[in-house]
Amino acid sequence: MSPPTGTSVKIDDTTRDRLKALADGAGLSMKDYLARLAEEKEHGKLLDTATAVFRRIIEPGILDRFDADFGGLPPVTHETPRAA
Repeated sequence: MSPPTGTSVKIDDTTRDRLKALADGAGLSMKDYLARLAEEKEHGKLLDTATAVFRRIIEPGILDRFDADFGGLPPVTHETPRAA
């Protein structure tokens, strides 16, 4: 089995420097930092989807009580597809 291949992405120097500083601060290589960032963004999107579904299916009144007791669910940052 051959090792995975890589690719290059052209970004401006300022963005590269910002990403490098973030990676260094996390104690990671740029490659590992970007992989972790992608995983975190995917995870966040899945949580947003679950939150949106929960808000659509919850019984009236229960969500208000949840919000009052726990400060509410996090805001949804993207639209989720609805079943047909």
